[in-house]
Amino acid sequence: MTTLSFEFFPTKTEEGTEKLLKVRDELAAFNPEFFSVTYGAGGSTRDRTYAIVKAIQERGIAAAPHLSCVGDSKDDLRSLLNEYKDLGIDRIVTLRGDLPSGAGLASSELRYANELVEFIREETGDHFTLEVAAYPEMHPQATSFEQDLEHFVNKVKAGADSAITQYFFNADSYFNFVDRVRDMGVDIPIIPGIMPITNYSKLARFSDACGAEIPRWIRKQLEAYGDNNESIQQFGEEVVTEMCHRLLEGGAPGIHFYTLNQSEASLRVWRNLV
Repeated sequence: MTTLSFEFFPTKTEEGTEKLLKVRDELAAFNPEFFSVTYGAGGSTRDRTYAIVKAIQERGIAAAPHLSCVGDSKDDLRSLLNEYKDLGIDRIVTLRGDLPSGAGLASSELRYANELVEFIREETGDHFTLEVAAYPEMHPQATSFEQDLEHFVNKVKAGADSAITQYFFNADSYFNFVDRVRDMGVDIPIIPGIMPITNYSKLARFSDACGAEIPRWIRKQLEAYGDNNESIQQFGEEVVTEMCHRLLEGGAPGIHFYTLNQSEASLRVWRNLV
């Protein structure tokens, strides 16, 4: 069975929240397994993340809040875990998290995602399904691909149930990553994270910041379209749909869409797949 899930980020305004809840309802019609909600650097969106998670859960859909350890104390994390349990949450996307500006890892009680996974298991046992991040093209701060693979394996050994990848546009990078970690004894599901293409300049900025490679042939075609958004979106839909077909045919267990709080682009791709 192919799983479907979507990611949101917390909004900053009431208007943004109202729009996001409409998007939630549009996507809910496709029966996703869960909606994940991001968590800002150092827990900077903690209250807004909680509010969106609550709004999703109250709609009768499973919500999976992101939770990061950098910048939060164990007491803060323990409190938030209890709040999520009380809300009926049973899935968490477990991350190291981005460092707040000027902060260092030494300022945190837990420094790495595997330590956060261990902490949640110690505190809550098997209550939560724990998702962790995977980087088919290597985490941008890793010193080598081999080191990054070892970090991923450590998260799995700490108690992760499944993984969601950083987005990519080369299916071979996903298959290579999966093959490598399978050889290292990892057997959990690894869900490809998919970023629909709707705006080239924004995509280029995101990708440069997070280390996701846009293949040269895709970049050049998107650049050639200039400000023709209709052509960009049509080309993007074709490219992403074709990649998703290949991923699913090659054994990927599902698709996780990075929606950027929009529904249309993700749904166009999904409709092409089902």
